[in-house]
Amino acid sequence: MGPVTTSDTHRAIEAVWRIEAARLIAGLAGLVRDVGLAEELAQDALVAALEQWPESGVPRNPGAWLMTVSKRRAIDLIRRNERLRHHLAELGHRLDLEADPPEIDEIEDDLLRLVFTACHPALSMEARVALTLRVLGGLTTEEIARAFLVPEATVAQRIVRAKRTLADRRVPFEVPQGDELAGRLSSVLEVIYLVFNEGYSATAGDDWMRPALCADALRLGRVLAGLMPKEPEVHGLVALMEIQASRSAARVGPSGEPILLLEQDRARWDRLLIGRGLAALERAQESSGGYGPYTLQAAIAACHARAVVAEDTDWVRIAELYEALARMSRSPVVELNRAVALSMAYGPAAGLDLLDQIVAEPSLKDYHLLPSVRGDLLAKLGRRAEARAEFERAAGMTRNARERTLLEERAAACRPTADPAA
Repeated sequence: MGPVTTSDTHRAIEAVWRIEAARLIAGLAGLVRDVGLAEELAQDALVAALEQWPESGVPRNPGAWLMTVSKRRAIDLIRRNERLRHHLAELGHRLDLEADPPEIDEIEDDLLRLVFTACHPALSMEARVALTLRVLGGLTTEEIARAFLVPEATVAQRIVRAKRTLADRRVPFEVPQGDELAGRLSSVLEVIYLVFNEGYSATAGDDWMRPALCADALRLGRVLAGLMPKEPEVHGLVALMEIQASRSAARVGPSGEPILLLEQDRARWDRLLIGRGLAALERAQESSGGYGPYTLQAAIAACHARAVVAEDTDWVRIAELYEALARMSRSPVVELNRAVALSMAYGPAAGLDLLDQIVAEPSLKDYHLLPSVRGDLLAKLGRRAEARAEFERAAGMTRNARERTLLEERAAACRPTADPAA
């Protein structure tokens, strides 16, 4: 084995940071009660590692090393800052550098507090996503910007404002209790699923998928399921993401082009992820008095996962599940998906009837999937000119280059063929 190089050490530090960042920031936030300050202290420790580890080598317990350095910086900061002097007596015993590492339960409690703080409803959704990926996902500002195709300065500003908002409003570093928990948990799950969806079906750019975002969301979901094992909707969301992620390899062709669900080679679906998803769905169903929205969506995904070939799909059951989801959410997007299920279960006319009832819905005005689905149903009914117009309209609305190409191809396929006798 050759000598360890500086670049090897830097790669090791990057790997350690991805693994330890969330726990490190959570532990520090539990001590100083300020997410922004906790991240600064953790970043200071990272800089110290970059300076020292290339010479001294990676320590046997790198997470504990980073926590120790961070605690020292916290003590120095508190001592220098007179406004925080009253914390010294309270924090002195908790910042004992010679103490054993915190217990696993204590670390997990701090992680859970950090999850709810980063996803606090006082923040905009964009800020919640950016802060969650930064402090829980361990992503850099550059990585977040690249993932969402926005300027790095925009992401940096969102994170700074988020931390300032939390500090100015003195948002407590805690897990909400009682009636407040359900609403706050809904915000956390929404953030995680938004990150997953942006990776699964990119809304803009040249790529159909961004797998790294799916992986980050799945990791966060699994961590949350471990922290909140009795919350059925957490397991429902994890089940949904596991099953959807299982299709990733089959959703993209050799040149990066999208492959629609019914045309995918199901032999390429990841059976391990499907197994994990079905197990998570079972846990959600066992611990729930009734299905929540994520568990219902996971049950729909499971119907697809259990069908070895597309023709075996239980579309009647899927339509029933979408009807239950529509009653719960009253979302036009859910109704759009229910129209697809009805068309598969009972014919395209049934789906088009429902679709025509929501076609004027204001929230769907700029939603490209509405004309896309309508074009598909019209094509199946032989109304090719109308279908082509819908596909062209959808192509003009999407911001994803791969999807635009697919829709333009479907529009071209609806053009009348030339008369060979002409």
